[in-house]
Amino acid sequence: MKVLDLDAVRAFVLVADLHSFTRAADALNTTQSAVSLKLKRLEAHLGKQLLERTPRVVRLSADGNAFLGAARDLLGAHERALGSLSVERRRLTLGMSEHVAGTNLPQLLARLNAHDPGLVVELHLGMSAALLAQFDERRLDAVIVRYGADEPPREDAQVLFSEPLGWLATPEWLPRVGEPLGLALLSPPCNVRDVALHTLNEAGLAWQEVFVGGGVAAVGAAVAAGLAVSPLARRVAPRGLVDVGARLGLPPLPESRATLHSRVRDARSMETLRLVTNGLATQ
Repeated sequence: MKVLDLDAVRAFVLVADLHSFTRAADALNTTQSAVSLKLKRLEAHLGKQLLERTPRVVRLSADGNAFLGAARDLLGAHERALGSLSVERRRLTLGMSEHVAGTNLPQLLARLNAHDPGLVVELHLGMSAALLAQFDERRLDAVIVRYGADEPPREDAQVLFSEPLGWLATPEWLPRVGEPLGLALLSPPCNVRDVALHTLNEAGLAWQEVFVGGGVAAVGAAVAAGLAVSPLARRVAPRGLVDVGARLGLPPLPESRATLHSRVRDARSMETLRLVTNGLATQ
């Protein structure tokens, strides 16, 4: 009877989810070579090749796809068994900027649950300034927020990734003749709003608010409806929107940085938090 190494199975699932040995190693707080060795031993133990490795991409083989569901079930059963002996379930209270949470958030949450079903994730979406204030008040264990390119992060910030903002609209959208540029914006305070308006004012371009939303989903819906153009990261925009900045002669927007602030200290929750940050970085 073959007995599987749970650490190796966990490494396999992370590599499958993150499509990277490096990111899986980060999530496990280990090295890429250690993850690679675990996977080679697992494949040798099973007598099957689970992954197809190329210099640029890591893909599941047919056997890897067949094994993935059972691997998730195995890890889930293990976590449930441990949880049955726990006095209380662990909880992670996480704040995430709406400008960071992408459209694949449901898939990311599914990965988290499969990876650590004993953890209760309490997720708060909001604006960066408000989330940082709640973090400082110790109402949140960790927050993932955005900083503008010229806004220095706090000393306790860990920069996760940088990405550009774009002037997004429907492909056929055009400003009304003789009118200022129509914008769909989040209500203040919002760093992305401030950066976009400052960029337009510096370029001497007239603008007007056409739509103001209380959340990114509302702004995205207004833009998808053809009401206006909006400064957004592609990760949070509805499908079908395009960057019309070059076509309309709009000034380029600076990159913004996603950063993590955390006071999480227990090893298992830190591992899950790394899975979140790596998942966001790969969107």
